[in-house]
Amino acid sequence: MSEPWSLTDVGWMRRALDLARRGQGAVEPNPMVAAVLVREGEVVGEGWHQRFGGPHAEVEALRAAGTGARGATLYVTLEPCCHYGKTPPCTRALIEAGVARVVAACRDPFPPVSANGLPELRAAGIAVEAGLLRREAQELNAPYFKLRATGRPFVTAKWAVSLDGKVATRTGDSRWVSSPQARERVQRLRAVSDAVLVGIGTVLADDPLLTCRVPSRRTLTRIVLDGSARLPLGSRLVETVAEGPVLVAATAAAPAERLSGLRARGVEVLLLPAAEDGVSLEALLDELGRRAMTNLLVEGGSTVFAGFFARRLVDAVVVYLAPKLVGGERAPGALGGEGAAKMAEAVGLDLRDWERVGEDLELRATVPGVFGAYFPAD
Repeated sequence: MSEPWSLTDVGWMRRALDLARRGQGAVEPNPMVAAVLVREGEVVGEGWHQRFGGPHAEVEALRAAGTGARGATLYVTLEPCCHYGKTPPCTRALIEAGVARVVAACRDPFPPVSANGLPELRAAGIAVEAGLLRREAQELNAPYFKLRATGRPFVTAKWAVSLDGKVATRTGDSRWVSSPQARERVQRLRAVSDAVLVGIGTVLADDPLLTCRVPSRRTLTRIVLDGSARLPLGSRLVETVAEGPVLVAATAAAPAERLSGLRARGVEVLLLPAAEDGVSLEALLDELGRRAMTNLLVEGGSTVFAGFFARRLVDAVVVYLAPKLVGGERAPGALGGEGAAKMAEAVGLDLRDWERVGEDLELRATVPGVFGAYFPAD
């Protein structure tokens, strides 16, 4: 929908988008939403969705505004809900508060709300407009939109490489490619993820913990792609299962004694269909989606990355580029497999942002044709 948005409207919506980000890691699988109530050019109330199951952003803003909400304009980053769920409908609260105008950034793809919330407000005599900073609002909640559209979590692939593209030396040593500051950033990525995933090769080589070592409002599930259930019972993952869930994605070909041994130690074993090169990644993502996981962080290794990219299952990429030269023909790169035969067949990325982090460069990109394919047009 095309509207003659004023610079003032844009400014208030940007404020709402900034507020919405405060809910990251606490509201999922709900979307991050914020609302700003403005009357006569002044904010009379604002709020954001702060935790899953808690009050919605509109309700928080109305509480802050009190009687000041009457005659005000509400700038909200997502279409207000119009159904009873964990909380009452926000549309009724807005109507009863006497809000005069509602500007929504984008529609909500959730069926009970989609195309119903805004019409209900219009029917009550409230001026309603939609589409202001729509793309920005959709990208803010890309994991929510993807889960609604596909039933699968948003997939971010993360790796660290030297300037000549190596993730380890020829002997397999990878500690550490990146700087302490970059590794701290990775912990923050884990803090807002539902799960972190690696292949069994990475576990056997590095014996990682994969825990989140910064404050987090989520429970991180540690996933190992392990078709034959080779995860050692003495690995640090198994030994720390009481500190955080460990899930082994295996196939029916895995030995029964291996499966029972892992289960006896508290590891969840998920038997999935087999693919040519191991566990079906599509089946795994479907299962994670059924568990309402919205953010999956894939951390390697090279065979796992190759599988995800070959099947076009990656939405976003975060790379830490270290100012080091490793060299060596046998030193591995980030992506394994056969790779592209021609440069024209290489996976192109949309570079979104870059920043110096310690000695390294953090690059953030999305995969064209995958990222955003689930955003509806208003």
